[in-house]
Amino acid sequence: MHLSPLTVKTHVNRTMIKLQARDRAQLVVIAYQNDLIRPGDVLPEV
Repeated sequence: MHLSPLTVKTHVNRTMIKLQARDRAQLVVIAYQNDLIRPGDVLPEV
């Protein structure tokens, strides 16, 4: 599967709006708080 950088950026920006996050770092905090990721998880490179 291939996603263009613009598509990824759009999804990140929409997620930030919906979760009222001020930046990507806050999205990471929200993901940890909601057990979407755990310390040591390896995320795919974008």
